[in-house]
Amino acid sequence: MATTTTTEPAPVLPHRRTVIGTCHHDCPDSCGWVVTLEDHPEDTTSAPTAVRLRGNPDHPYSRGELCPKVNRFLDRVYSPDRILRPLVRRGAKGDEDFTQVSWDEALALVAERLGEIVRRHGGEAVLPWWSAGTQGLIQQSSLDLRFFAKLGASRLTGSLCGAVAGAGTASTNGSARAADPTDVRFARLVLLWGTNTRLTNRHLWPFVEEARANGATIVVIDPMRTMTAESADWFLQPLPGTDVALMLGLMHVLVRDDLIDRDYVERHTVGFEDLAKVVMEWSPARVAQVCGLDPDEVERLGRAYGTIKPAFIRTLIGAEHHEHGAMFFRALACLPALTGAWRHRGGGLARSVGAWIDTNVDESVFDPPTLAPPTTRRTVNMNHLGRALTDPDMDPPVKALFVWNGNPLVSVPNAELTRRGLAREDLFTVASEQFLTDTARYADVIFPAATQIEQTDVVPSWGHLYLGWNTAAIPPLGEAVPNTELWRRLARAMGFTEPELFEDDESLLRSALHDVDIEALRERGFVRLSLPEDLRPYADGAFATPSGRAELYSEALAAQGHDPLPAFHPPGEGVGGEGELTQRYPLVLMTPKTHTRFLNTSYSHLPKHGPAEGGPFAELDPADAAARRITDGDTVRVWNDRGSLTLTARVGARLRPGIVAVPFGWWSDQHGERSTANSLTNDTLTDWGGGVAYGSTRVEVEGVSPRQ
Repeated sequence: MATTTTTEPAPVLPHRRTVIGTCHHDCPDSCGWVVTLEDHPEDTTSAPTAVRLRGNPDHPYSRGELCPKVNRFLDRVYSPDRILRPLVRRGAKGDEDFTQVSWDEALALVAERLGEIVRRHGGEAVLPWWSAGTQGLIQQSSLDLRFFAKLGASRLTGSLCGAVAGAGTASTNGSARAADPTDVRFARLVLLWGTNTRLTNRHLWPFVEEARANGATIVVIDPMRTMTAESADWFLQPLPGTDVALMLGLMHVLVRDDLIDRDYVERHTVGFEDLAKVVMEWSPARVAQVCGLDPDEVERLGRAYGTIKPAFIRTLIGAEHHEHGAMFFRALACLPALTGAWRHRGGGLARSVGAWIDTNVDESVFDPPTLAPPTTRRTVNMNHLGRALTDPDMDPPVKALFVWNGNPLVSVPNAELTRRGLAREDLFTVASEQFLTDTARYADVIFPAATQIEQTDVVPSWGHLYLGWNTAAIPPLGEAVPNTELWRRLARAMGFTEPELFEDDESLLRSALHDVDIEALRERGFVRLSLPEDLRPYADGAFATPSGRAELYSEALAAQGHDPLPAFHPPGEGVGGEGELTQRYPLVLMTPKTHTRFLNTSYSHLPKHGPAEGGPFAELDPADAAARRITDGDTVRVWNDRGSLTLTARVGARLRPGIVAVPFGWWSDQHGERSTANSLTNDTLTDWGGGVAYGSTRVEVEGVSPRQ
């Protein structure tokens, strides 16, 4: 009898494809990436799954490499701890007690409470707070500006980082615009001043190495012996916050030894004679005493900067976090004007290139004046969130707080004051978040936020001259939505009808971009800003000041009550401080970014990131440790009048005596207590620019118990 064989149908294999995108994090590198998706043809109702995310090899800056944190970005997207549905608080604030509700319920609750607050206290009782958790053109801030203008809410001003550097640079150059960072490859002398390039700007490092291969000397100037300092040809370690004194010393050498480009100074600067008189008071011996350096190092660096061409200065953000942070950038910008370094490709000063973005981007389209009330709205500096939430004299008081793209309880200084404000029972707090952060734990309502591979955006960079396109690779998981969609839903729930409150993402992007081939941007994933390849903004002068010259002497600063010339002033709290505070708290606190698997507050809570770094610690110089009978591994208390932390001591040679470092970015869970590094930091505003003096902070350290 014949037998019949049955052939099983071949399994339908998943289909793979790729989608181009751009990293959105608060990082200068804005790397291109490629997401690999797996479709499921056997299930037409199933959304694609992202199975791989790696660097885009065609990106001209990041060149196919991603950092350790973003290489594991899919762990973040698919984390079991992600918030995927709206949550409403049911327990005490800060206790992580929430219940899931529908979007309709959450929106109705927010609309009811917000409407009541505006009716009783006015729109200014509502405060929006956001930062750079995503730096996308529309997902960072766009429709929110319209929504809060319609409410008549208070306006957020100031900056956690970046604005001070721009304001200080503009005080000399008239604009925050500076050199293309990648032109460092043409330099013969490179000063990496206050920037840990290998860690926080890692994709620029190959350009630095290219310069070294061509004969350049790499100098690192930093108060901490960082991984970048270890890779330098020459390392100078001034005391934190004394950099302006060092700059004045370099100018002293330049003027004394006639290493000035006289032609450039005469044609393109104003105030040289006044500056020359001031800097002659800053001998290398005096500078060495203030900065804790050898006078010969000051002499050597001044001569090198005045004789080696092209000479390139690269700095980033960290140095602005001192009481006189703007003066750092103001004085630094004088150096290339004195030597004519701007003439040369590979010369000048490079900082954030964000000031070039308006070449092709007009963000003003997001903030139309027609929606706002006719009166001027109150402003609140974002660094003073704690003060705003606890000020008994603020009229009207802040009654509603919206937080997105940030975790201020970890990232804003004087954090315990912010915590007290967030704990107010009469404060209605709304957060848009992906995880239950320290800040979100105090929210009344949490909306689930999409990740970057779940939303479409354009990412301007502040580290290179390319715009990046980001296509939504997968639909948002659960009920998460992009920020723009959140504002549309809230506007609808409030009963608003103005069309501009509901503009779609594609239209928002097209309205903000000009002179950009959007289809080419979408297809390639990047386009360069419409700028010349050889970008030397001040080679022939043309500074954006009223005089058209670099202002070594600034009438504008004088009119604002600031020193018209570069000047060093010890901070009220920090190196050089005197009096009772210094006696009580003899150590200066640094809160640097030192970890490879996270830099800000976005990754330390994830299993493959924070635990691999070993946990928070306090780092001291051996002399300071010995004076306190502290050994490596001991448990120590770090404290001041603002707060206290219990940490593990690390004793090493990376810091100068008188300094303690507590790295930033850990959440309170990792600290094991309701405190973080910013529980200790100073919320005094910078000299100008609207920033804050994290680095002008004093503490004491004592041993709690020896290592077991």
